Amino acid sequence: MTAKQSCFLGCAFILMLVVPWLAGAETDKSSHDRTIVVSAEGLADPESDLYKRDKGLMIDDLRRDARRMAVEKAVGTFVESSSLVENYQLIEDKVFTHSRGFIRRIIKESSPWLGKDGFMHLLIKAEVSLSGIKEALDSLPQAERIRMIKEHGNPTISVMILVRDADRRSGQPPEQSAVAENVLKEQFKKFGYRVWSEDYSRRLKGGNAAQNRREADFSVIGEVKFKPLTVRLKASGLVLRRYALTSWTVKCINNHTGEEIYFNNAIPRKKSWADEDAALQDIGRMVGEEFNRGFFEVHMMQPSTMVELEIEGLPDYDTGLILKKEFIGLRPILNVDFRNFEQGGLSLFEVEFAGSCGNFSQLLNNVVIKPVNRKLGREAFRLVAAHGNVVRLKCIPAKGRQGIKEELEAMPPASLVDAPPQRIRELVKNPEIMARVKQMNPLLEQTGAVKQGPAAILQDF
Repeated sequence: MTAKQSCFLGCAFILMLVVPWLAGAETDKSSHDRTIVVSAEGLADPESDLYKRDKGLMIDDLRRDARRMAVEKAVGTFVESSSLVENYQLIEDKVFTHSRGFIRRIIKESSPWLGKDGFMHLLIKAEVSLSGIKEALDSLPQAERIRMIKEHGNPTISVMILVRDADRRSGQPPEQSAVAENVLKEQFKKFGYRVWSEDYSRRLKGGNAAQNRREADFSVIGEVKFKPLTVRLKASGLVLRRYALTSWTVKCINNHTGEEIYFNNAIPRKKSWADEDAALQDIGRMVGEEFNRGFFEVHMMQPSTMVELEIEGLPDYDTGLILKKEFIGLRPILNVDFRNFEQGGLSLFEVEFAGSCGNFSQLLNNVVIKPVNRKLGREAFRLVAAHGNVVRLKCIPAKGRQGIKEELEAMPPASLVDAPPQRIRELVKNPEIMARVKQMNPLLEQTGAVKQGPAAILQDF
């Protein structure tokens, strides 16, 4: 074998080792990428002069707009809707211009259709990278970031540390240690978090809580085991009593989901204390070191909340499908499933909203009911009940006017009611459509596709 052949085989062997390692490294990186599945609607104005010359360009722009809206919805898990509109240009430069890179994959794409509102429509369901969007938002100047990013940094945390030792009979339950708990509470308060009573949280879980009160966002629960030691000093004969820590466990539970988001077991070596309180103070400090400020913030950023939306009085199934399309276009709504229909009775939509949706009734009123009612120019939907994650709307038919399905189809999408003026100027070219959008959008007041109806497409989307 020549030296040249030997060198070649050596390089090939190294590549055999390195390439799989690199692939594994890339896989490991992607495995830490938090993603979210989002349904979004793309729009295009077929009257644009560009599309008259090239119909293919219109389809490309439809897909691009749908991707952009999917990313905008994912941004909405970090940024309040009103802040997104106010800072649209800033987020545009940092995030929206890179929207293609944040889309991990397109799960489903509808055929485009020409709506009675004059727009071309396209629906997609996409997997979007939350980690990439957060990194982009974190690159904003600190002042803008603090002003825009949702307040995830103030969760409530309950604490309970239980203690066992050899002096306590095995049949007895462990005792709570106020000393260790207070040290741990001080640690969390330094982060700016609020501390909840663990006993109170447990009563809430048992159903004995007053209305409009909530349990802690997180519960930190630990158990410590001590072994009392006696040491006789040879010189003096004195007997000293010390406490050795044999083991401690800690876990953290997300009370919104029931998930144990952290757990750890530890067996300290060669560590003892002169009295139990001193030991417990150190335990509180050691448990506190398991958590940093960012730990709770990451888990507090609940990307979405599932809500059962009941609508009373829909006149027919097609109206439900058109309404589902309307919901998909709204920024804070990530996904919609039209589950059950009853003519004139209760129809059920399962709706996934961005974020934790703390004051949900207010959110629903602002981001769903008001935009749709403003689009229709009347009170077509009214909030009549809200119990936890189940809310009910009433559909109010117009007297002496066309059906609500025809009303929904005729006017531009409700998503344009609070769309930033920049997006509308880029999107709408037809003066007649622009006039209708201006009727809906108060911000504007201030400042070769498949031509099929949406019902068949929405049936399977």
